[in-house]
Amino acid sequence: MMMALGMFTFGLPTLAYQELQRSTEWRHSSTSRIGTNPASQFLGRGEDTITLPGTLLPGLVGSPMSLDILRRMADTGKAWPLVGGTGRIYGAWVITSISETQQIFFEDGTPRRYEFSINLKRIDDGRVDMLGSLTGMVGGILRGVLGRVLGGIL
Repeated sequence: MMMALGMFTFGLPTLAYQELQRSTEWRHSSTSRIGTNPASQFLGRGEDTITLPGTLLPGLVGSPMSLDILRRMADTGKAWPLVGGTGRIYGAWVITSISETQQIFFEDGTPRRYEFSINLKRIDDGRVDMLGSLTGMVGGILRGVLGRVLGGIL
């Protein structure tokens, strides 16, 4: 396991990212003063974001269903605890965007390669009402996936 976002684990069987890009901001306000430099005041921590770009190669590394699961998690609007494979706790994060590019197709249009990027934003402010739960969501995801699979057969 490379990392876990809620109950979703990033890794070779699901979705393996190639980089972890993190950006943290701190806010400072300035006020103009006559005859001297502006005064500056520290306002606190700003945005904290993580970007996870990677490549998905169905049959070798990862599953396209993983992107669907992450999109469903994002649809809830809930925050998910982010924990690194080393046990490092990053805090509570929301999924702000997922982009994918499908490349190199089989005859039936099935992609052999996906390039993806997942953007997360930290929202730790002690609000537990924003934390998501996968228990109710797992059934919905499985029903949706089975419906597509069985719908293609029937």
